[in-house]
Amino acid sequence: MELAQCGSSWCFGSPRLFNLRKPVMGWVGFGPGWVEVKVGLECGGGRGKGVVVKAREKGVEGETLVIDKPVKKSRRFEVSEGHPAPFGATAVDGGVNFAIFSAHAVSATLCLISLSDLQKNRITELIPLDPETNRTGNIWHVFLKGNFDDMLYGYQFDGPFCPREGHHYNSSRVLVDPYAKAIVSRGDFGVAGPDGNCWPQMAGMIPSLNDEFDWEGDLPLQYPQRDLIIYEMHVRGFTLDESSRTKYPGTYLAVIEKLDHLKELGVNCIELMPCHEFNELEYFKYNAMTGDYKVNFWGYSTVNFFSPMMRYSASGIRNCGQSAINEFKLLVREAHKRGLEVIMDVVFNHTAEGNERGPVLSFRGIDNSVFYMLAPKGEFYNYSGCGNTFNCNHPVVRQFIVDCLRYWVTEMHIDGFRFDLASILTRACSLWDSINVYGNRINGDYITTGTPLSCPPLLDMISNDPILSGVKLIAEAWDCGGLYQVGMFPHWGIWSEWNGKYRDIVRQFIKGTDGFSGAFAECICGSPNLYQGGGRKPWNSINFVCAHDGFTLADLVTFNKKHNLPNGEDNNDGENHNNSWNCGQEGEFASRSVRNLRKRQMRNFFLCLMVSQGVPMIYMGDEYGHTKGGNNNTYCHDNYINYFNWDKKDKSSNDFFRFCRLITKFRTECESLGLNDFPTAERLQWHGHMPGSPDWSEGSRFVAFTLKGEEKGEIYVAFNASHLPAMLTLPERPGYRWEPLVDTSKPAPFDLLSDDLPEREMALKFHRPFLDYNLYPMLSYSSIVLLLKPDDDS
Repeated sequence: MELAQCGSSWCFGSPRLFNLRKPVMGWVGFGPGWVEVKVGLECGGGRGKGVVVKAREKGVEGETLVIDKPVKKSRRFEVSEGHPAPFGATAVDGGVNFAIFSAHAVSATLCLISLSDLQKNRITELIPLDPETNRTGNIWHVFLKGNFDDMLYGYQFDGPFCPREGHHYNSSRVLVDPYAKAIVSRGDFGVAGPDGNCWPQMAGMIPSLNDEFDWEGDLPLQYPQRDLIIYEMHVRGFTLDESSRTKYPGTYLAVIEKLDHLKELGVNCIELMPCHEFNELEYFKYNAMTGDYKVNFWGYSTVNFFSPMMRYSASGIRNCGQSAINEFKLLVREAHKRGLEVIMDVVFNHTAEGNERGPVLSFRGIDNSVFYMLAPKGEFYNYSGCGNTFNCNHPVVRQFIVDCLRYWVTEMHIDGFRFDLASILTRACSLWDSINVYGNRINGDYITTGTPLSCPPLLDMISNDPILSGVKLIAEAWDCGGLYQVGMFPHWGIWSEWNGKYRDIVRQFIKGTDGFSGAFAECICGSPNLYQGGGRKPWNSINFVCAHDGFTLADLVTFNKKHNLPNGEDNNDGENHNNSWNCGQEGEFASRSVRNLRKRQMRNFFLCLMVSQGVPMIYMGDEYGHTKGGNNNTYCHDNYINYFNWDKKDKSSNDFFRFCRLITKFRTECESLGLNDFPTAERLQWHGHMPGSPDWSEGSRFVAFTLKGEEKGEIYVAFNASHLPAMLTLPERPGYRWEPLVDTSKPAPFDLLSDDLPEREMALKFHRPFLDYNLYPMLSYSSIVLLLKPDDDS
């Protein structure tokens, strides 16, 4: 027989005893069968009755708690068996069905918690689940009828607490359902719970059939990926600065007020940094360097993957979280109205529960050995660098991820996903074998936990899913375990990648490092060296120079070294190899000539991004030159460092912001940019200082090319990353002349000669003495774009 052992080292559940009374007969609720006993003391713990007995098996004697079958009685609700599908809490006619997976738990209890009791850390009502009638396979389920107004839910699971076996059951913990659609806890961002508790009790919203949202006929925009221009945005940071002058700063609603800015900039896709429920107080502590508190500002530490971040909503936890869901939907709907797709940054590589010393919130207390990648003795693999690794290719976990992604597409109208540290999604799960993956054993199929798989089951499911295969799928193709898959990520022809190699090469070339002219030319073409051989296209490359982690564009040309002391980690955090150049002086306070060179370099980077084949991504604030003071790891700052400054953007409206929006407009209107395939010699020709004579030598810092459109003429683009000027001879085109559009060496507004520029004709006259002879003088560290126009004089 198998019994729950008390007060010994046996690896079984350890229940707490209450109200010892009289000897009774009971039934053991553990193991494959029920064991009758006739001695002991009756005890009641809120989940039925039990007795304490002396039991002996194989010569081993121990004191054992024997649990009687729980009796399901409720003062508020009518309780019945329920159904094992779908997972989560599901409102149906007449009540709510609850279903949750746990393979190793020996008992489960549904906890109902009113909003008022949640604040007092109390459970309103317990509904014990009968393993015979409320369990189908490894799914626990129950159906309730009653009044659920202002009612939330969670679960308590009992089972073995044996970390060496991968089990962390604790029946006193109220756990969040992984399928809960909204998580209710604290209402205000950065404000602790009662008594300063940073981890107050959380509970899930119970849905209602009355929960409705008017989508007003919203449909997916379904832009071809080659046409995307992505804008990486942090919801709170985008509008929290007082300069935003929004009604509810730092919220989904405030972002809606500022969507027209994105339309003006010319982007057509927002990539939201994590908006799943996370705890910003995860490492809340006073930061003497800044005089405020460190928080998890970025949000890469998920508590629940189905719930939007409650504290990004103006309504907070009102209406048990349903109002926050509707605010997120409103943001998506209004973005679509303005022609903006919405992509979510999702973090399925780890959770907020951390390593063995982390909190027990949800997955760990439900079935730790299933949801996390574990070593043979129960230790947590840490390919994420955050304490644990989600067991993504386990059959249960991968189905959970697919269900979650489908929910965000079908219910929230999300257009796609960027997967953080996506290489973890390719690693073999723990307890890997051919049976639990493919359903049958394959001789010689031994795969070590964490091994990169050429055909990962999770990615196979996503890529062939009838819903998910039609949305944007973007991988950050590396992880913290050293796996780097840029250009090699399993793709099924539809996955794109954050092209980290593009970032590094472009930074090196633009700042004038020798030996990168050929690699830079590959980047301009959409990185065919990475993607063409695998049958992919230029749009499989997400090109970026800056992102949330690392230097901003302004800091990239202002600092040679990171300045991360405000993070409180003695400048030990963050990347040390930034491929940056301060243009001659470190820091913001510099001579006029250095400041002018920095502006020129910023224009060079942005122009490169927009004339490269592939999909460009802009980081929030770079369009006006936001600085973080040289801090390249601002994960912990809920202050001006991470806030978009709208006043500075307005001041830049006739300078760098003007340049950015006009270059973005140029890209969308130029048919030879954003190609569906890699350019060939029929369309693309490389040049040096002389036409048709490119210089790919080690010391070359010059790259130029012409690119023909099928219908709309030809463009000439050149980058001079040398400290020396150059006189260019332009390609001859009889009956046509070259007309300057962009010259980053010129001061604004003459850096881009748009049609509406009042002084445009005068500026063109200054170029004609050179252009009449098919020449163009380029200054050092500059780039140009020339347009081919009919020569009226000829």
